[in-house]
Amino acid sequence: MINKLIEQIRKKQAPIVVGLDPMLGYIPKHILDAAFAQFGETLEGAGEAVWQYNRAIVDAVYELVPAVKPQIAMYEQFGLPGLEAFRKTVDYCREKGLVVIGDVKRGDIGSTSAAYAAAHLGRVQVGSASFTPFGEDFATVNPYLGTDGIKPFLDVCAQEKKGIFILVKTSNPSSGEFQDRLIDGRPLYELVGEKVNEWAAGCMGDTYSYVGAVVGATYPEMGRTLRRIMPRSYILVPGYGAQGGKGKDLKPFFNEDGLGAIINSSRGIIAAYKQEKYAAFGEAGFADASRAAVLDMKEDIMQALG
Repeated sequence: MINKLIEQIRKKQAPIVVGLDPMLGYIPKHILDAAFAQFGETLEGAGEAVWQYNRAIVDAVYELVPAVKPQIAMYEQFGLPGLEAFRKTVDYCREKGLVVIGDVKRGDIGSTSAAYAAAHLGRVQVGSASFTPFGEDFATVNPYLGTDGIKPFLDVCAQEKKGIFILVKTSNPSSGEFQDRLIDGRPLYELVGEKVNEWAAGCMGDTYSYVGAVVGATYPEMGRTLRRIMPRSYILVPGYGAQGGKGKDLKPFFNEDGLGAIINSSRGIIAAYKQEKYAAFGEAGFADASRAAVLDMKEDIMQALG
């Protein structure tokens, strides 16, 4: 799947992933009204609104970007109807030819980790039948439990030719409470990066590994160090836009071949119509505003990369 991701990045000249992280406050009134008219002000109504909102945004941007990243918590909050909206979103995005990164941040050990991997990247056996529960192409994984938590995902990646992005240096302000702590004189995130590089070597695509890393755009100098430590890993870079990351901060995350990183923007794209810059689109034009935000993001990144 890493080969497909790189192929799509090259084809669309856009190292961009759209974070499909819907909140009811982002969804235009006409979509909410239609969903509530059908299902009432219920979890089912919320799930339907989320699904219709996602579909409209995907229709507007799928020709421009290689990938999307639905954050599962935004769906889980609506219970089973929310998870159904998640599944429908994943299926629809794959129908549109998009690579789907499931932002699930799973991390456990043994059979529990294997079950998470099967749910999001692999298959589950039910009697004589085999099923794909959610079917993302990549998943985000927390490495805090060490190799015991990562190996079940590596096994599924090898079987299914899918991938993972391991949390290394996250974009949030308090990430340093643990990730920057010194161990034998070195920050923990560097040691995690070295382990990611080790795991990556055993799970290679044509030029890059199926094992990638998450490194926040808000820490470009740390990104530069981690890029050197993990040369074969694609870096998923959150924190662009709403969290403060700018195009000028992104160059350290890329390799000299112009590849090696994909930049995420979530509410900066899916709720673009709420920004002053795109307010002229109005609620009715929310999807067109998202498309315009993608084009502006692409220009910002391309200028930064030269």
